[in-house]
Amino acid sequence: MYELKQKRTMTMFYNLLAKTNNTTLVLLVPMLCSFLIAFFSLKFFKRILPKDQGRAFAVNGALSEGKPRGAGIIFVTSFTLCTALFYPLDIENIIYLVLVYAAMLSGYFDDAAETPWGNLKKGLIDLVISLGIAFTYYFYNGSQVKLYITDSTFTIPAPLFIILAGVLVWTAINVTNCTDGVDGLCGSLVMTVLLPLAFMVTKSGAADMLLPMIMFVTLAAYLWFNCSPSQMLMGDAGSRALGVFLAVMFLKTAAPFAFIPMAIVIILDGGLGLLKLSFRRFLKIKNFMEGIRTPLHDHARKNKGWSDTQVVIRFTILQIIVNLCFMAFVL
Repeated sequence: MYELKQKRTMTMFYNLLAKTNNTTLVLLVPMLCSFLIAFFSLKFFKRILPKDQGRAFAVNGALSEGKPRGAGIIFVTSFTLCTALFYPLDIENIIYLVLVYAAMLSGYFDDAAETPWGNLKKGLIDLVISLGIAFTYYFYNGSQVKLYITDSTFTIPAPLFIILAGVLVWTAINVTNCTDGVDGLCGSLVMTVLLPLAFMVTKSGAADMLLPMIMFVTLAAYLWFNCSPSQMLMGDAGSRALGVFLAVMFLKTAAPFAFIPMAIVIILDGGLGLLKLSFRRFLKIKNFMEGIRTPLHDHARKNKGWSDTQVVIRFTILQIIVNLCFMAFVL
């Protein structure tokens, strides 16, 4: 592999803050500014968003009808601009930002379309984005992988690593997308993952914690409007971009397998539906998981009688508990 040493382009704001030698200030100012930029962008630009038309097969899907949909285009754009302002970018991270934004745009155009895009079209876009991130990461970082629990590392052959990294990105896109069915659920779960992930990224030496924290506060601004009962919906524009971003951050920790425990609630909530569909469509097992409604948040609401608020809080609590247990091993 051709190794390229990169010189980071220090933004004016980051350079000024870094000279203070105050880590708290270096984090606090960009985070506060990013929250305010995202908050007021969502507040003033939500009127331009397309309206949700309701989801016929989702529990309480009709309640979303008429709400602004595709808010991901606003908060992902805010995140991208704030990252350009406050984060010391290099070529590798610029490529990641472009691909995160591409995932957002593909989701937004699907949100805004009168007829939803077909699975083949979305699948091809996911494939291009997934392989783009996999190749980029391998080119700049190689294929060494860390197992946090044992604190050991090993190298995966390049072709296999690129395939596995692509699968990680594709999986993160789709399971995160599937969790976006209850007001506040997707944003809350992703924030729950981002906070410990920020410390893991710092510990790995791959990057500082500023990048995931900018996304954290951006999502906090969005949740101000998306908590139940929501004023707007992120749509595929938000959930698909969040999936790509999570995958990139886990790759940057050099411990991509940590995605499984640290996002287990997202994986189960969105992934079981994909598993159920695959077994029924491709293996022709018509009664597979017959007693479980998917996504799991619909099972909790319809079969267990949980309210939307109970789903969000309980799912988030479960992910926090798992992450605390996991972090106890790695810190």
